[in-house]
Amino acid sequence: MVKDTNFNCYTIGLTGGIASGKSAVSEMFAQLACTVIDADVVAREVVEPGTDGLNQLVVQFGVSILNKDQRLDRKKLRKLVFNDKDKLASINAILHPLIQKSIFVKVRQVKAGVCIIVIPLLCEGNRYQWLDRVLVVDVKPEVQLQRLMQRDTITQALADKMLNSQCSRQQRLAIADDVIRNEETLQQLNSRVKMLYRMYKSQIQIQKKCEA
Repeated sequence: MVKDTNFNCYTIGLTGGIASGKSAVSEMFAQLACTVIDADVVAREVVEPGTDGLNQLVVQFGVSILNKDQRLDRKKLRKLVFNDKDKLASINAILHPLIQKSIFVKVRQVKAGVCIIVIPLLCEGNRYQWLDRVLVVDVKPEVQLQRLMQRDTITQALADKMLNSQCSRQQRLAIADDVIRNEETLQQLNSRVKMLYRMYKSQIQIQKKCEA
């Protein structure tokens, strides 16, 4: 991947399918004093009242997407774009550049160490070429399906539909520099996270020697 030399940290794009365990992995990295930036959190920030993101959505879809306090009503927006690929593409065209820009700014503010950027849709496009590495949280499809059904209390049919709307497992693995399997215990997962953290720290030291 192409590294932006203006960054002072080692950037890891963390991705994985729904119910794969991205949150658990990112929390474990945070416990190791890594900076964690979550694209889902940023996505909510860029549509706060008064933001350019929310204003653009209102221009595109009208004030009906707002609730009584003039905030984005996410349920109404989801209903509006349900099974409408053109409207979904319009939303993505508005929000994705704003999300990427905000993440970029946040990463620039990190002064040192390892920065984990959680990006669920990382495999959909080439917007994050500046990452040092991509880490994919991988899980067997049958395990992922059961976790999703249990987590969201939904039917298998709906779970299958949600899973099929995302990048395939093969597509995610194709962009991975590192893969962490998450099908066993949290203790085992934590051990794998610590091993990767040590490797990333060693990469920082190698970079420093090369730049010296």
